[in-house]
Amino acid sequence: MSGKAATVTVHVLPRASREGVAGLSGRAIRIRLTAPPLTNRANEALVRFLAGELGLSRADVEIVTGLRGRRKVVRVAGMSRASLFRRLGLEEPPD
Repeated sequence: MSGKAATVTVHVLPRASREGVAGLSGRAIRIRLTAPPLTNRANEALVRFLAGELGLSRADVEIVTGLRGRRKVVRVAGMSRASLFRRLGLEEPPD
């Protein structure tokens, strides 16, 4: 694995009827999760979902900030920011 890592802002929509990427909200990636925002379940579901969608292990996905809120900063090891957006089917927002 290379030393690169992508850091992105994620806006979590808990208790959704189905899981999936729901587009962008400003510069944040909106992600629907079926898990409720209780006792860290939504955080665990977010890591599991992103790892599965990106073809990585859960250890490669880390929530850096926002453990108690809906807006989180997530670091993904082993891929560039452009690759992350492409794998999620999104167009990377301009700087």
